[in-house]
Amino acid sequence: MSRAWKIAAAILVVFVIFALLSIPAMIRSVLGLRRASATAEQSRRSIIQSPISTPTDTRVTAQLFWASPTVPDTLEPSEIQLPLSADPVQRAKQLIAALITQAPTPAQSTLPADATLLQFYLLPNGTAVADFSDALGTETPSGILSEQMAVDSIVRTLGANVTEVHQLKILIHGQETDTLAGHIDLTGFFPVTAPDSTGAADSTATPSPAGAPPSAGTTPPATAPPQKVAPTPASAPSGALTPAAKPSSP
Repeated sequence: MSRAWKIAAAILVVFVIFALLSIPAMIRSVLGLRRASATAEQSRRSIIQSPISTPTDTRVTAQLFWASPTVPDTLEPSEIQLPLSADPVQRAKQLIAALITQAPTPAQSTLPADATLLQFYLLPNGTAVADFSDALGTETPSGILSEQMAVDSIVRTLGANVTEVHQLKILIHGQETDTLAGHIDLTGFFPVTAPDSTGAADSTATPSPAGAPPSAGTTPPATAPPQKVAPTPASAPSGALTPAAKPSSP
């Protein structure tokens, strides 16, 4: 073997040894980055989904609406003990968090487990704005029934436990979207009414048409839902994120 070939072979052996030593370290670095990313995401979710506690919390029996375990495609009220705030905004946040995380069984859950409530605003006229993470839209099964049950579970739970809320606007990551997952219209406002004595809501929640919102302190009847408008920044609480106003039809 010539001297050149020997030198080339020696260089090749050095490269092979270097690669064998470097590859495990590279793999450990990649796995470490992935674990760090996963840990950061878990920490973010933990912060967002951490239990909300306020000085006025009182443990009460709350009525939450999840999928019925016996009747397909229907909601059923469940009574659970929850510490709830006297403040309606914090109370609504606590209820929606429980609706996501405390379903009796996974099959009864109506909202994606990864969904989080980013913000909740309540205007003086009873109009509420619930801003959810992207997971509400991307992980809710596409279909009229599944989307309707997701919205209804939120609306009925608020109606049963937060009397100050009269209608609800749902945003996804601070933005108004046309539909939840391709079917249920999210451009309007959903009427929020207290359930009847059996725990059932007066009607299926449907977005309201164009017009004026209900006056403060009044709850719209099921037969005459509040009209669709966008809340104005002037009436929104400080720092509130409100959807852009749309012109009304002449």
